[in-house]
Amino acid sequence: MSTRKPPAGTVTKAPPGLPYPLLENWSWQDDAACQDVNPELFFPAEAERGLRKHAREVLAKSLCGTCPVSRQCRDHALVVGETYGVWGGTTEDERGHLATARR
Repeated sequence: MSTRKPPAGTVTKAPPGLPYPLLENWSWQDDAACQDVNPELFFPAEAERGLRKHAREVLAKSLCGTCPVSRQCRDHALVVGETYGVWGGTTEDERGHLATARR
């Protein structure tokens, strides 16, 4: 595998909690089933609640169920403490429970 040099001006130190911006740390995203999907499927609208939110989450999670990198996506969300949206087939509430269980 050849190593790619980051473009000029690229941040070379990650903010606290995020993996360093090495291409190897993020390359799993290239294989994501959602890469060409509207991100609104994975993130709730400001006033979204109840059945509408649940239906959107079910659709997002069903796409995650077909994704070859859903585990990496979920693990990324857990490591960085992602508090919004569906990541790796988990909602923010589910990730909160997983994080608590891991402690």
